[in-house]
Amino acid sequence: MAETATLSSEFQISIPKSVRSARHWKAGQIFAFIPKGTGVLLVPVPDRDALAGLARGAAPYNYRDRSDRP
Repeated sequence: MAETATLSSEFQISIPKSVRSARHWKAGQIFAFIPKGTGVLLVPVPDRDALAGLARGAAPYNYRDRSDRP
């Protein structure tokens, strides 16, 4: 069964320790809340350092945009 948490009167939720440990989430980490249907996705925002080199080799030319799609 999935872990659960209760929304406090101050609109805070504590993430269960088993979930934090499995995902290696730390105090002070920043998260994005993404509405999805009737729920919300909780996604950690990566550090800038983790994104370094992510687009290496990407060609900024000769790309398709929405106007050339059928």
